[in-house]
Amino acid sequence: MEAFCGSRFWAVQVKVRGKRCVSSFFQDSNLTIHTDNPDLTPCFQNTILAWIPSIYLWSALPFYLLYLKRNKRGYIVLSVLSRFKTLFGVLLWCVSWADLFYSFHELLQNRTPPPVYFVTPLIVGITVLLATLLIQYERLRGIQSSGVLIIFWFLSVLCAMGPFRSKIMTTAVQGHVNERFRFTTFYIYFALIIIELILSCFKEKPPFFSPVNIDANPCPELNSGFLSRLTFWWFTSMAIHGYKRPLEDKDLWSLNEDDTSKTIVQQLSKEWDREKAECKQKEDVSYMKKSNHVQNHVGGSPEEAEVLIKDKKHNRKPSFLRALLRTFGPYFLIGSFFKLIQDLLSFVNPQLLSVLIGFIKNKDAPAWWGFLIAALMFICAVLQTLILHQHFQYCFVTGMRLRTGITGVIYRKSLVITNSAKRSSTVGEIVNLMSVDAQRFMDLMTFLNMLWSAPLQIFLALYFLWQTLGASVLAGVAVMVLLIPFNSAIAIKTRAFQVEQMRYKDSRIKLMNEILGGIKVLKLYAWEPSFSEKVLEIRKNELRVLKKSAYLNSLSTFAWISAPFLVALTTFAVYVSVDEKNILDAEKAFVSLSLFNILKFPLNMLPQVISNIAQTSVSLKRIQQFLSHDELNPNCVETKVIAPGNAISVRNATFSWGKELKPTLKDINMLIPSGSLVAIVGHVGCGKSSLVSALLGEMEKLEGEVAVKGSVAYVPQQAWIQNATLKDNILFGQAPNEEKYQDALEACALKTDLEVLPGGDQTEIGEKGINLSGGQRQRVSLARAVYSSSDIFLLDDPLSAVDSHVAKHIFDKVIGPDGVLKGKTRILVTHGISFLPQVDHIIVLVDGTISEMGSYQELLKQNKAFAEFLRNYALDEDIEEDEPTMLEEEEVLLAEDTLSIHTDLADNEPVTNEVRKQFLRQLSVVSSEGGECPNKMSTKRRVCEKKPVEPPLPRKSANEKLIQAETTETGTVKLTVFWQYMKAVSPVISLVICFLYCCQNAAAIGANVWLSDWTNEPVVNGTQHNTAMRIGVYAALGLLQGLIVLICSFTLAMGGINAARTLHAALLENKFHTPQSFYDTTPTGRIINRFSKDIYVIDEVIPNTILMFLGTFFTSLSTMIVIIASTPLFAVVIIPLAILYFFVQRFYVATSRQLKRLESVSRSPIYSHFSETVSGASVIRAYRRVKAFVDISDSKVDENQKSYYPGIVSNRWLGIRVEFVGNCIVLFAALFAVIGRNSLNAGLVGLSVSYALQVTLSLNWMVRMTSDLETNIVAVERIKEYSETETEAPWIIEGKRPPENWPSKGDLEFVNYSVRYRKGLDLVLKDLNLQVHGGEKIGIVGRTGAGKSSMTLCLFRILEAVKGEIKIDGVKISEIGLHDLRSRLTIIPQDPVLFSGTLRMNLDPFNKYSDEEIWKALELSHLKRFVSSQPSMLDYECSEGGENLSVGQRQLVCLARALLRKTRILILDEATAAIDLETDDLIQMTIRTQFVDCTVLTIAHRLNTIMDYTRVLVLDNGTIAEFDKPANLIAAKGIFYSMAKDAGLA
Repeated sequence: MEAFCGSRFWAVQVKVRGKRCVSSFFQDSNLTIHTDNPDLTPCFQNTILAWIPSIYLWSALPFYLLYLKRNKRGYIVLSVLSRFKTLFGVLLWCVSWADLFYSFHELLQNRTPPPVYFVTPLIVGITVLLATLLIQYERLRGIQSSGVLIIFWFLSVLCAMGPFRSKIMTTAVQGHVNERFRFTTFYIYFALIIIELILSCFKEKPPFFSPVNIDANPCPELNSGFLSRLTFWWFTSMAIHGYKRPLEDKDLWSLNEDDTSKTIVQQLSKEWDREKAECKQKEDVSYMKKSNHVQNHVGGSPEEAEVLIKDKKHNRKPSFLRALLRTFGPYFLIGSFFKLIQDLLSFVNPQLLSVLIGFIKNKDAPAWWGFLIAALMFICAVLQTLILHQHFQYCFVTGMRLRTGITGVIYRKSLVITNSAKRSSTVGEIVNLMSVDAQRFMDLMTFLNMLWSAPLQIFLALYFLWQTLGASVLAGVAVMVLLIPFNSAIAIKTRAFQVEQMRYKDSRIKLMNEILGGIKVLKLYAWEPSFSEKVLEIRKNELRVLKKSAYLNSLSTFAWISAPFLVALTTFAVYVSVDEKNILDAEKAFVSLSLFNILKFPLNMLPQVISNIAQTSVSLKRIQQFLSHDELNPNCVETKVIAPGNAISVRNATFSWGKELKPTLKDINMLIPSGSLVAIVGHVGCGKSSLVSALLGEMEKLEGEVAVKGSVAYVPQQAWIQNATLKDNILFGQAPNEEKYQDALEACALKTDLEVLPGGDQTEIGEKGINLSGGQRQRVSLARAVYSSSDIFLLDDPLSAVDSHVAKHIFDKVIGPDGVLKGKTRILVTHGISFLPQVDHIIVLVDGTISEMGSYQELLKQNKAFAEFLRNYALDEDIEEDEPTMLEEEEVLLAEDTLSIHTDLADNEPVTNEVRKQFLRQLSVVSSEGGECPNKMSTKRRVCEKKPVEPPLPRKSANEKLIQAETTETGTVKLTVFWQYMKAVSPVISLVICFLYCCQNAAAIGANVWLSDWTNEPVVNGTQHNTAMRIGVYAALGLLQGLIVLICSFTLAMGGINAARTLHAALLENKFHTPQSFYDTTPTGRIINRFSKDIYVIDEVIPNTILMFLGTFFTSLSTMIVIIASTPLFAVVIIPLAILYFFVQRFYVATSRQLKRLESVSRSPIYSHFSETVSGASVIRAYRRVKAFVDISDSKVDENQKSYYPGIVSNRWLGIRVEFVGNCIVLFAALFAVIGRNSLNAGLVGLSVSYALQVTLSLNWMVRMTSDLETNIVAVERIKEYSETETEAPWIIEGKRPPENWPSKGDLEFVNYSVRYRKGLDLVLKDLNLQVHGGEKIGIVGRTGAGKSSMTLCLFRILEAVKGEIKIDGVKISEIGLHDLRSRLTIIPQDPVLFSGTLRMNLDPFNKYSDEEIWKALELSHLKRFVSSQPSMLDYECSEGGENLSVGQRQLVCLARALLRKTRILILDEATAAIDLETDDLIQMTIRTQFVDCTVLTIAHRLNTIMDYTRVLVLDNGTIAEFDKPANLIAAKGIFYSMAKDAGLA
């Protein structure tokens, strides 16, 4: 080395200045370090220092070039900045080589310079040239700011600092300059690299030719510089923005290209398809093998055959995990690399701590050591911070992409999965896959690296501990290892409890969902108490499980807090007792403490990560199973080839709803000519809808062939309406064409509805079409089909849900021979026989087979089942119509035909038009479903678009606005909310908890101070005295601390559960007492959200957050106390640091809270759109709109990630800033220890610095917890708000209870009665006066919106009177309790609502009736045959909403309910819409026979049902138009006459 340099590499000779040691190889420490003015030898400066930057750049080069090759963003135009960078780079190269040429010049002059003067300039020159070329190459690849070069220039400057100082000092000492030329070039070089460093910190303009950014608001990250990315400085603008005013949607940045659904889902789908293809190939191969064997070895041995069968079992299923790894693995590995560096760095500080303590002990050491150690601690900590957050950023982004990918793949799959697969998983379960399971992947990503990082950290920590304390470490490790099974046992038990609790929670939410869906029915039947009890029962169990897991949690908290302490205690105790000569000094104690602190994290995380992985693997299986479901075979319906002239042909086809189920349709043969109108008729449940589904390709085709030529439009039996505007529902993604659109509206009789809807055709329709009446929904669904102008129309009973005259209008205008669709092929499933004569063909289905088909006349002539069926009905109708003469059947029908033609002509006359307008007026205002109110116009939509908000919204929906009123006032949550929660917990308990926390920290500090005091105990004859006493006190203090924590977390958990119980009970109580109008204006989703999300937050999140918050707060506090106590100077620094911390915290909390809110608001549309899609999949497929829906879903996911991504970054931004504050605390704690080292002992320094090293984590968590607490405590407020909405009248008023047998006669009287739906709306009924005598049968008719349904609602006081009153048997109904009233009336409501549970519970929730009574009721309602055929009889499980019964059967169940109650007054509300004529007849007959002495009010659709009633009440616009016997009314030729005429009865 000396020959190479021409001088010593490391100074041993005594010089004026000592040398600073960099590597301990060539040194004599006494001469080099023990001096107050260190320096380096010229040889070291010229070799190692000069080469470091070069070594770095050349080693990074290959990786960097590879990166640049793959990453092209277009090139950057040559800018002034770039020119200067290049110019200075060239100059640097010239300067370095000037040195080289100078050395050659010296050679020529026969002065031989040492070789180093040739080698170093050469290396440096080439490296600088490389850097200059890189500047240009990066510019061409579109890199705006280069991290590699910034680090290079930084290293160069750093390494040049030494020679810079050294040269000045040498010159100062010698008084003249040696080697003037090299001296000059060095300073030029130094100036140039500083300039380069500064220039490289600026970023270039965005690349040219990069894909044009159309985004209004692109993410600044893409164009931000290296340093800005490193510190997440680019996020600051949003933090400031969010602090000034709450963030809104428009403030969010768009997603980076790589994070969008489009990119990610495409990649993932590609990998998944590839995976499936690979497996399919293998499977095919194994099949081949098998078949060969069978052929060749006919008499082969049985063993061989067995082997083959086994072989086939081992077939690999396509693994979704592989697809995920291929898609997201590489990106994730970058994060893992950062994690590795960070792990290694985390062990540097404990080593530095031991050096620092050694320095304090050694009073002669030069002061610059101390400062250097403090600086190194700080630098190391800062590096650790930066690298750790880069790692987290990569992990979180991977997690976010995973969620996007999984959501997208599941959505796409759900659109093509078969019906039998769909059956196996409910909509809820599929949505769960999307929300819960995808979320699990996301959560796992954060800590997945712990799988390898934890063992590494544990190994390193043990290695260093062994060096400090020797074998005693094993005692401590033993304690840790013993705690692991304890912790994991707790974890396993907790997991079990969680599963159980989830089960209760799910059933509670399911029940709540049904209750809210059927709340109107519950109110009408006065069934609330029974259901309330059910909910509370479930809730009781749920809280019981919660309590158990709370006990466990406090145990694990105890373990978590005591673990590090127990470990330290056993280690020290063993160490001191093993050998008298083992002295516990400060260095050993505190270094090992800080190492134990490092150990704590991986040891606790490892089991957690492993259990997380176990959980995620379950999710993975579920997702994989779903993705491997059978898909609908797109080719099962042939679309190309078909016999000419036919639109649909089906030959010998058999269909079932699933491969394993028995066929629903057998031997279907039909040819349908193009342009014909075909009706499909048959009894309930004979397979009419299934036939339509089969034509759509929704069923499994077991045999035969189906061909459908042309595009298809489909109108399902239960209309599927999207949550979008009415117009969007009709256009359904087609190009708008105003004329066509208007025609469709006109034909489907929607024009008049639009006049009534608050926003015309821009009215936002709620989920599932909630704010339209059944008829309107059906007509919208039909209009969608008409507008689509397809070739084939499959209409599944579209006329059932509408009034008879509307049905007639629609048939004539749309479906019939002269309708809009004439010339198209139409298949109509129908129950209405009046239309049958006008169709071309009729197909009669009986039990899944076609019993006969042909035209109307042919079927009549055949005189089989159909003719019989028709004859009965036609006769019935004749009798009801009181026809004077019995015409021949056909003539009657003919007459009816001509009549209908007349009515059509009449339609053009202004008079009838006017009448029509009137009866359709106020359609939705008074639709049976409680209409639409202007403010319900999907508040969600309004907030997102931020239209100028029209009238101020009522309080109700204000809460659903993204930005809640309370938070905008102060930016933080009001203290009252915390106070409300404390009240729910109970104030005393709250105080006790805080007090306990103070005690716990006092004990913790006490234990550590005691330890530091112990380490300072003087050593006598190589031993320390009274170690036993020392250990005893240390143990006592530590265990006391653990015990207090146990009590504390216990109390808190109990308090939390108490609060949860009271808050939920209040909410439930209030919701059952809330008037119906609230439910009409509030989407169920919002209320359910209170019951699920917010209750969950109060149950589980808030108590844990408070626990963590108090823990971190007191830890940080005690750290400050300890540091100030040991180095009082620290108090000076605390103020500026606290201010900095406070600001970062406020900025972060404001921004992050708002981001979280935006994120959760934008999250629900993903799931609601998804469940909407799943339920309407058949419609979407029929209209071939799959692609468009996938795009909508993608955009919704992106919308959500747009607020999630800044949320992740805000955490990184905060982490870096807060940890910087923490690092400053470490720096100052060390610095002041160095400054005051003469007055301090080693124990105190160890104590204060080891506390400082821990503070970073708790500071960081404290901000997070503050933010979480503020975000989550809002749940209390939201629940409070819904617990305090106005309530309806009391259920039972004690003094005013009516007599037991009331109403005995059934007299009804309305006196000057007026009512409106809600404040601010018009009156629906105006000054009604009427009297009904007991036992009368009254039919109520009127055009839609005339107030028919409102009348019934008034009887039940669902609507309260504005003025006037109703008397029943002389009792004013407004004076008695609601339940007394409602339980004495009976209603058969319009929508048959069933709850999931047994049939028995659906008939008799209070268990009032005996089995005999129930069977009697079932027999009378014609359900006995069905129920007794079920294996479980009365305990037959009805599914959610009674989905496993047909609509007709559900209606019959409602009839059975009425028969059971059998009160004096029966109300029938349009109960006859969705039923075929037979069922209708059954009901009418039952009512006529069973309720013969009751007062019956019927709201009629089909006038023929009320023709024989005592009197008919005709309502018009909320007033009584006519009220008399039917015959008189027809004679009077008024409104009733015109309606009867429309229906062909007059």
